[in-house]
Amino acid sequence: MKLKKLITICLLSTTMGTVIQAQTQKQIEYFHLRDVSLLPGPFKHAEELDLNYLLTLDADRLLAPFLEEADLPSPAERYGNWENTGLDGHIGGHYVSALSYMYASTGHAAIKERLDYMLSTFKRCQDAHGDGYIGGVPEGKALWEEVKQGKINAGGFSLNERWVPLYNIHKTYAGLRDAYLLTGSEIAKDMLIKMTDWAITLVAGLSEEQIQDMLRSEHGGLNETFADVAAITQNSKYLALAKQFSQKAVLNPLLAQEDYLTGKHANTQIPKVLGFKRIGDLSKDDQWADAARYFWENVIERRSVSIGGNSVSEHFNPVDDFSKMIQSVEGPETCNTYNMLRLTRMLYQTDPKSKYLNYYERALYNHILSTQNPETGGLVYFTQMRPGHYRVYSQPHTSMWCCVGSGIENHAKYGEMIYAHRDNELFVNLFIPSTLNWQEKSVKLVQENNFPTENKIQFSVHPKSATSFALRIRKPGWLTGEPVVQLNGKPHDVIPSKEGWITIERQWEKSDHVSVEFPMHIYTEQLPDRSNYYSILYGPLVLAAKTGTNDLTGLFADDSRMGHVARGRQIPLRDIPILATAPDSIPNLVKPIKNAPLHFKLSGLRLGEEQFSMELEPFYKTHEARYILYWPQATEQELVALQEKTEREERESLRLAAMTIDRVVSGEQQPESDHFIKEQNTQAGSIADVRWREAKGWFSYIVKTDSKENVQLYIKYLEEENRKTNILINDKEIGRLSQTNSSSGEVKTEVIAIPPTSNKGETLQVKITTDAPSTSHKILEIRVIKVD
Repeated sequence: MKLKKLITICLLSTTMGTVIQAQTQKQIEYFHLRDVSLLPGPFKHAEELDLNYLLTLDADRLLAPFLEEADLPSPAERYGNWENTGLDGHIGGHYVSALSYMYASTGHAAIKERLDYMLSTFKRCQDAHGDGYIGGVPEGKALWEEVKQGKINAGGFSLNERWVPLYNIHKTYAGLRDAYLLTGSEIAKDMLIKMTDWAITLVAGLSEEQIQDMLRSEHGGLNETFADVAAITQNSKYLALAKQFSQKAVLNPLLAQEDYLTGKHANTQIPKVLGFKRIGDLSKDDQWADAARYFWENVIERRSVSIGGNSVSEHFNPVDDFSKMIQSVEGPETCNTYNMLRLTRMLYQTDPKSKYLNYYERALYNHILSTQNPETGGLVYFTQMRPGHYRVYSQPHTSMWCCVGSGIENHAKYGEMIYAHRDNELFVNLFIPSTLNWQEKSVKLVQENNFPTENKIQFSVHPKSATSFALRIRKPGWLTGEPVVQLNGKPHDVIPSKEGWITIERQWEKSDHVSVEFPMHIYTEQLPDRSNYYSILYGPLVLAAKTGTNDLTGLFADDSRMGHVARGRQIPLRDIPILATAPDSIPNLVKPIKNAPLHFKLSGLRLGEEQFSMELEPFYKTHEARYILYWPQATEQELVALQEKTEREERESLRLAAMTIDRVVSGEQQPESDHFIKEQNTQAGSIADVRWREAKGWFSYIVKTDSKENVQLYIKYLEEENRKTNILINDKEIGRLSQTNSSSGEVKTEVIAIPPTSNKGETLQVKITTDAPSTSHKILEIRVIKVD
């Protein structure tokens, strides 16, 4: 059966289709990236840095995993880091997407040459496999044959003992899709369809239960790309495949509008929801569409911080407790915001409400733009909300993290959301200097500004001949007063709009010009849990204060598995200045600094008895330094009690952090993967946002040690009845956790000495086992610590 023509897509749009409550029909159209060119400004600068980063990467090294899995000779060794420790090939897929975005955005010849080289090599690999498959997954042939035969051993971040292979190949699928939709590559389209046919064959013999079991392993947005193939080919078999790859354990709570997210790995869920939305659009299923809308509202309105990011250590924290967001050195992950922006773009297309643009602008300026080093082009994984901490930047040949993959895409596609159109209407969504070629109307629009440094936006309209249309300019959500609008140098009254648009409808002549001035002001935003931490904003910008450049350990990441985490000293929260005023008086403490645009003086700060001020600047300009984004607040009466409470609660965690040589959070993807987990007959889970792993068999990690120190093993676990846990170092037992008849579930810790004879090299193997038929304790955390 063929899909109805109503579900056809614009073949030259990337994040297509959309969902919203009871709506799956597109209300607006986006422009192709080739029709939007950035003009000088911060976004153009970011684009240029990204282009250079893309050309600095070695295509042969990225292709090596694909060639070797296809039994073809490789002219170069694969990259290290995540690219040779299990996720081999995932950056290659991202790279094809990023090249496609960049070529569509800039038309740069060297980018097109690199893209063609990647695609031609992919074609060689697909031809060598002979079954449609392309991938760099280690020992992929054996893995996929096991899956095909129904031999499935799935964990949250593993499938048949490989590191998220479905997630890995999703990047290849997405790269091929983007290469076709953005550059019109018929080779990419052909490879995409053949590889999707391979996926149909892969699961043809599996039951629904087996497929759902397999989907417990992180699988990216495979359901979205399969739905995209259905739209491209107009063949319903691919939509059926997309539904097969939609995880019911995630979909069903969203259909019921139940909040199941606390404790879940954030970016495992978001791509699945993109797929639910895409499928809802194509099949005109309002319930699936509504599920995606509900997810967006839950994450954006209840789980996101002021920069637009979400998650702590990659997981959703409770909506009523953001304390870990402030305490952790693993704040919002860039990949999450990358995907939330894609979902926002989809939702806005079927329901053009201002709340979607308000979020998009906030996240674009304050998270995405801020995650690129403005000198080196290096990319950021975690953006810490912890006051006084800092971020780590990637380097092209050492850092192969997921946020490098999404990062090289982020800065190549800034033009995709600036404008939209519908019939006789042109929408200006974002205030980014750019030129638009509206081909259907033979109109060129130039947007010039120095925004947000200056609050005036100017547009010049250049139709080929006199043309009538409505120009709709967005009224941002941060406005407090009315904008000042001029048409051809004269004041102009605009048509009122419920959805917040400045509308000028007329017959446009050559060189007509419009200017809009937006009043901007200082305001604050509290943490979503209503705790006493506040962020300070000016217009769309989150402001930050630099607190120093000392001890920026690992500022530019090496090739270690945990190189993306800022491991330098944590400044005690008791040493962070407090806003000593009532919340509604905070804006009064912020004054502009003369002759320093977008720089402000923040007074009224207290640290102990000392009173002082600090300088604020846009967070996207804050780099290679420690910073404060969220400020603790207390009135004079509350000040002493708050300082004492902060010091009391953090004293033990800081002492432990200073002693720690290495740390694994059990049941949490990245720490376990980065410590080379091996396991047999184990289970991982979470209670609220506390992760754990238990064993009926065993599990092990490779952890760092220091042969010059006397070291101990620190273990945090849950006290439960009749649990037996043996602790081994390098396969020799060094201790056991205490057995109890209590089932309190209380968090306990034990410290066990590590024999000096075990501590000779740079690493140790820590193994948790049990005595059959018992089950081990739920292990929360393992550390190697110095003797106190």
